[in-house]
Amino acid sequence: MTFSGDAALRETREKMNKAVQFLEDELRGIRTGRATPALVENIHVEAYGAQQAMKNVAQIMVPDPKTIQIKPFDPGIIKDIERAILASNLGITPNNDGKLVRLNMPPLTEERRKQLVHHVKELCEQQRISLRNLRRDVLKKADQAKKDHALTEDEHKKLDKQVSDLLKEEEKKIDDSFKKKSDEVLAI
Repeated sequence: MTFSGDAALRETREKMNKAVQFLEDELRGIRTGRATPALVENIHVEAYGAQQAMKNVAQIMVPDPKTIQIKPFDPGIIKDIERAILASNLGITPNNDGKLVRLNMPPLTEERRKQLVHHVKELCEQQRISLRNLRRDVLKKADQAKKDHALTEDEHKKLDKQVSDLLKEEEKKIDDSFKKKSDEVLAI
């Protein structure tokens, strides 16, 4: 198999984009002071003999900034939805009126906000580590290709610079996501 610097860079870019996208999806599910459908849409509900994402079994609405309403497509699974919410560690007790499940968002304490910011910071650091691992892997392949004379010294240096620039670019996105989410959590 021959080594192509362009193909390696393209593959690394794809993987790094996926890592950043994964982080953004994770951050959407972290509770802030406002109600948002993202808090519950990926909670898994045991319905119809399988685990299903909440967004696949119910309509999720936010009628006001402190309330989430979940209307199951099949009213028979309303208890399953309640169980899934309680098991999700959201810290919110669902209210069930037989047709809808309501989640009233209690205000976050200062201590809880700090815990959430710390959790966001940990998630961001995990993704930074995965990005660095991707860089390390592609550069290891490039080193081997250089030893095998499939890559020239100049091509190797160029690829190294491109991958390092790509890493900086993706880490900046992570930093921006951290700042945005931290500001959301700390806002009163």
